[in-house]
Amino acid sequence: MNHKKSIGERVFIAFNYLFFLLMVFICLYPFWYIFVYSLSAPMAALSGINFLPREFTLSNYGDVFTVPGIGRAAMISVLRTVTGTILMVTMCSFFAYLMTKQRMYFRTAIYRFTIITMYFNAGLIPWFMTMRAYGLNNNFLVYILPGALSAFNVILVKTFIEQLPPSLEEAAFIDGAGILTVFTRIIMPLSTPILATIAVFGAVGHWNAWFDNLIFMVGRPELNTLQLMLWEILNQAIIPTRNIGLTQAQQMADQTSPMTIRMTATMIVTFPVLFIYPFAQRFFVKGIMIGAVKG
Repeated sequence: MNHKKSIGERVFIAFNYLFFLLMVFICLYPFWYIFVYSLSAPMAALSGINFLPREFTLSNYGDVFTVPGIGRAAMISVLRTVTGTILMVTMCSFFAYLMTKQRMYFRTAIYRFTIITMYFNAGLIPWFMTMRAYGLNNNFLVYILPGALSAFNVILVKTFIEQLPPSLEEAAFIDGAGILTVFTRIIMPLSTPILATIAVFGAVGHWNAWFDNLIFMVGRPELNTLQLMLWEILNQAIIPTRNIGLTQAQQMADQTSPMTIRMTATMIVTFPVLFIYPFAQRFFVKGIMIGAVKG
């Protein structure tokens, strides 16, 4: 039965629409402003940016990508993100699966010890000394091994796996499947939503990380990540002018500005994350909701 809305209800609905549209605008406009600024001519952008680029140009991105070594740094960041995410998802999912097995020795103690690590942090100096003791200084593995096991992700995956029908595993064991076969053939395919969720967490974390690069890769600049190089660009806000003449350097100074460089570098870092999130959103939401039902 159709219900005719009163004037008060219509006003309330209109207010809700306006309010949430305003919130969407407040959230999205900073990203749009940075994007538009990075596409504007540096000198024209100094007069102010609203919603459209001023004197559209892609030269700002070209200037940033002329930084020596930035291509190699981008490859290191991609390699770190891919390998680190795959390792983290594999380790966390299998560890969480083992924590659901009642017959595993010391299961409760191990799981509680894992949870305790979420509440205590030894600090920077012990962390540095531990990595040095393991020989991970100036080593690519320092990017991916420390984050291979995340207590928070283990909780999410364990909660999800516990909601799967145990009859599926029992049937597989009766048919002669081993624990690795059950995990790879049954548990992982059924856990796609939560695995995609922690994969998003891991990929974003690895892609945005730069501090471990700063303190552990002092002697291996060839292993610097894109984020550290762009962080240096943000701090210096200048494009290196090595190996170019004085006249060309002066022309580059006239054609660039510190703010434009900062905006362009920010877009280069954030664009991959903004591009991935829409594709992973359906897994992300489903995985979080299911994993939050049971504590």
